[in-house]
Parts: sequence; structure tokens; C-alpha cells
Amino acid sequence: MNYDEKIARIDELAGKLNEASRAYYADGIEIITNFEYDEMYDELLALEDETGYIRNDSPSINVGYETAAGLPKITHEVKMLSLNKTKDRDELKAWLGNQEGLLSWKLDGLTVGLTYENGRLSQAVTRGNGIEGELITANALECRNVPKMIPYKGKVIVRGEAVIKYSDFEKINEAIDDTDAKYKNPRNLCSGSIRQLDPKVTAERSVYFYAFTLTVSEGIDFDSRRAKMEWMRSQGFDIVDYVMVNADNLIDVIDDYEARIPEFDIPSDGLVLTFEDVNYASTLGATAKFPKDSIAFKWRDQNADTILREIEWSPSRTGLLNPVAVFDPVELEGTTVSRASVHNLNIVEDLALGIGDTIRVYKANMIIPQLSDNLTRSGNLEIPDRCPVCGGAAEVFEDGGTKTLHCINPDCLAKHVKKFSHFVSRDALNIEGLSESGLLKLIGIGAIRTFPDLFRLEGYKDEIIQLEGFGPKSYDNLIASAGKASHTTPARLLYSLGVPGIGVSTSNTIARFCRNNWSEIESLTEEDLTMIDGVGSVLSRDYVKYFSDEENKKVIAELVSMLELDESYEAAGIGLEGKTFVITGSLEHYSNRKELKAEIEAEGGKVAGSVSAKTDYLITNDPNSGSSKNRNARELGVEIITEEDIRRMLGH
Repeated sequence: MNYDEKIARIDELAGKLNEASRAYYADGIEIITNFEYDEMYDELLALEDETGYIRNDSPSINVGYETAAGLPKITHEVKMLSLNKTKDRDELKAWLGNQEGLLSWKLDGLTVGLTYENGRLSQAVTRGNGIEGELITANALECRNVPKMIPYKGKVIVRGEAVIKYSDFEKINEAIDDTDAKYKNPRNLCSGSIRQLDPKVTAERSVYFYAFTLTVSEGIDFDSRRAKMEWMRSQGFDIVDYVMVNADNLIDVIDDYEARIPEFDIPSDGLVLTFEDVNYASTLGATAKFPKDSIAFKWRDQNADTILREIEWSPSRTGLLNPVAVFDPVELEGTTVSRASVHNLNIVEDLALGIGDTIRVYKANMIIPQLSDNLTRSGNLEIPDRCPVCGGAAEVFEDGGTKTLHCINPDCLAKHVKKFSHFVSRDALNIEGLSESGLLKLIGIGAIRTFPDLFRLEGYKDEIIQLEGFGPKSYDNLIASAGKASHTTPARLLYSLGVPGIGVSTSNTIARFCRNNWSEIESLTEEDLTMIDGVGSVLSRDYVKYFSDEENKKVIAELVSMLELDESYEAAGIGLEGKTFVITGSLEHYSNRKELKAEIEAEGGKVAGSVSAKTDYLITNDPNSGSSKNRNARELGVEIITEEDIRRMLGH
């Protein structure tokens, strides 16, 4: 390249990197891979050094992200700089030289500075662009482990990383039914939880803070970095895990950290090495962007070249079709990998993907498979205009520069994933290990299209164990759970079908009315149904319509042939006749107390509103509670039972 071409390339690289940073930090969208970002960043640095041309907005001299609207802006008393980085162990060893150092995790969250005055947290600020950040004091106070008060009364500024652990991240996502609403990674969720206006959200998200440095400490002098760390610990802070190192043990300690990655619950994207001698470190100064007393070590990603065989378009319940690369299996970080998410059409286009191309694959932070490069760049991949799930029309949408593919057919099977989610739920067929996102993956590979397909997944073993979130053990557990679920009751089967208006209680009532005979259950007429307590004319009409539908009849017949139905029947009402019950507290299997009350009364029992000497049973899921009903029951000698107990008495 000549000089003008190099300048143009610098402009192009800076623009792409800034756009990617804005998308990642502000919107939680990854429009280029981590590998591509690092590669372009290194190219930018080399060109800037060669030409001397550095744009004012260059990511090489700017830190973090621009502060968002809505939160007050605060100028940092001491700049919050970024860290220079290396992936070379020998380079890191050379950087340390003959000095002693402190090696710690580089946590992947949101950097925050906490100011304490007179022992009280007075201010919390995000890193922002390194010069000014956002005031988040109220949110910081809602973090799980941020001390509101510390023993020391002088002014101190503690810096650390706010993070959400992988285990908490998974729990938060599990509670979200909408697959598209699930959070992409703990880092973005943490950033969104800290940088918003409602502290209650922070409190709900299990955000933790781990201190890694002390930048202001009025009235205290420290000679070593370790002394600072232990002082912060003594004040009640959780600190990042660290190990003292020198040139002799540095490489071994790095290897030890690397071995711990698979079991480490806190998101991390590398390590940080800092000089132990504070006085020596203070003489080194800083560049415009980096301090010279610390350096980040990023894991050198293990790469493997392979052949791209297919792009699967993984569906979601909103119609979004996510591209997933399927390639010849390769070994990465000790595991076999054959699939990787491509995230969106921008990355498909940037990598010029084509079937049969030689692609380079790696694991981001040694965990998540991603594509880093396309060595042949044929660009022959055709973006489908039909949905691979339903065959309906698929269209490309563009939002904020991010291109995505969507199925626009409202009747697409993937958009009705909730019927499968209902079918496998605990009170229905109870097939464990299948979340909505897991079901969508199975729909995406064509493994399930109707309910019976859930009982013949063995034919898709090879495909299933390669899916994200699955594996050989998960597959074995799923097959075992489906086998167990195939032994069920008519009431559970009826509820699982999702007949309009038929809940758990009504399913049980109908099953008892038919004495658990499935043939009678599916043959009920409107006249029969209106004879059942709690079943009205609208529900009766919808029920008969469902079982008269030819497609439904075909699916049900096939399903029944694959199940072992326990149609045995005992009149459970004998045990409830003349018994009086009181229900208190929340229920798990019933939407409200009225449903349980109806079942008890259908079996000859009575339900009262308060505990008295005439009460036979108090039903509660918290038998040790100190509530007035529990106290009265204990004082009167009334037997306290749980929801599970009454369900057994009702014959469930």
C-alpha cells in the first residue's frame, strides 16, 4: 500500500472498530467476532506507527465507551485507563524482567470505581471513556457484596470489576420464556444491570464486585501491591484471586490459571500482571491509553482449519433465523467441535462464507466456538428466501446496521414452540432437560415436528450431541427422561395436549369422570362434558372441536401407541368423604386455591376458610411457617400436610 492507501485503511479500520464497540457496549450486539476485532486492532496499531496518522476517535487512544444518556456524568479523580495486552507467555516474562509481580484474573464485566469517605460509600462511577463515567451509586449499593460501610475513615477509591457469575446468568436466562429475550452473555447483562436507572433491577441480577486496585488512599502509604490487596480484603471487600510471581514461576502459574478455566464461575478473558513494588511502578508513568505498571495477558486462542459443510438456520419463536456453521469436526481446547454460531448476516458477509470453504475456528476465551477467518472466501452461500422449518417466506431485516433473517409466516412451527414447552412441562408429560431454547434447537434440526417425535429422538443422536447446550451426557439424560415420561396417566396426557381451557385440575376431573379410560376421554360429547362439575358450554365446545380435528386425531393416535398409559382407577373419594380441609399459602401445581378446592370437593371433601377444631387437614407448602393458620393447626392438633400429600390423596 502507498501512503494514501494506508491512511484510507486507517480510516476504515477505526470506523469499523468504533462501530463494533458501540454495538457491543451499548446494544449487546456482536457484529464482528472477538478474533476479527483483535486482528483489525493490531493492524490499526501497525499502520498508525508506520504513518504517524492517528485519528482523534481512534480506539488506540480512547478507552471504553461513551457514557449513555440518562445517568449523571462524573469526571474521574484519577483516569481509568485500559491495559496493553499480549498473548505471548515469553513476552509477558520479558515484561516482568527481574521484578516480582502480582498475577490475577482479568474479570470480564464492568469496571467500577467506589469512593469511600468517613467510612461510607459516597460515590460509584463506571469507567466510561476513561476520563468520565456514569454515576451509579444507588445501583452499586444493590450489588451482593459491595460494603456500604468500611472501618477506615479516610478517603479511599477502590476499583474493581462488577460481574454476574455464569451460574447466576444461566438461572436468569432459564426464567425467561422468550428465547429472543434471553441475554447473550454475562458481561452485557452485567453492564445493562449496572448502567440503568432502577436500582431494583441491579438487586435482582446478582451482581458481584471484586476489587483489584486502590487508586486513592489518603493517610495510608503502601510499598507493595499485595499490601493494597490485603488491606482491601481487611476492609470487607472481595478481591480478585491473585498469585505472587517472578520470572521463575510465571509460566507455571499461568498454566495453573488456564487449567482452572473450565470450573471458574466468574467470566474472565485473561489475566493481569502488575509490578509488586509500588514505588518502582510509580516511576513508569503511562501512555495516553495504558498504564506502564500493568499488562493484560489474553489467552492465545487455539485455532483449527476445517471445511464448512452447511449453514443451519436455527429458528426462534419470534421468527429470527440464526446462522449456525456446521463443519468437519476438529479438536479445540480438549473437546471436539463441529458447530459454531455466526451471530448475524453481517458476519456471514464479512467472512464471505461459502459451502466447501476452508474456515478457521477457535474458542473465544477458550469456551465458545467461533469462526475467526475464511481462507478461501468463495462467498457462494445463498441466504434462503424460505424458512427451513415451515417453508414459508423468509426476509432480511436491517436494524441499526445489523442484518438478520426472519421467517414471516405466523403459523411457523418454531413460533408455536410453547405448545411443545407445555407438552414437556412438569405437570404434563414431564420430559426433563428440554427448555424452550433446547426445543427450538431440536425443531431447527428437524428432530421434532409433532409430539410423538419427542419419543424417537434416538435417530438424531449425532446431531443432538453437537448442539450448543447438549452433549453425550445431556443426550443420555434426555432419552432416559423421555423413556420415563412415556409411562404416564390419562390425566397427564390430556393436560399435555394443550386443549383450550383444560388445566391440571380439569384434566384430573375429566379423567376421574371417565374412570381413567382414555378411549372414553377422547370420545366425550358436549352433552357428556356439561355433566362434569366446572365444565361449561364454551369449554365443552372447544374440547369436542379439538378431538374432532383430523390432524389432532392422527397425532393423538400415534402418541397413544407410543405411550404406556396407566388406566387403573381407584375411587379416591372414599378417603376424603366427610373430611374438612383448609388451604393456605402459594401452590405449585394449581393456578389458584379454587382449582384445588374443586378437586377436593369432587372427591367428597369440604374446604373451609379458617382452621377450627372441626378441621381435619391444613394444606400448606410451608409447614414450618409461623403464620396464624399454622399456629392454630398446631395448637388444635390438626394434621398439617403439603400439596404433594393432598395430590397423592386425590390419586395423582
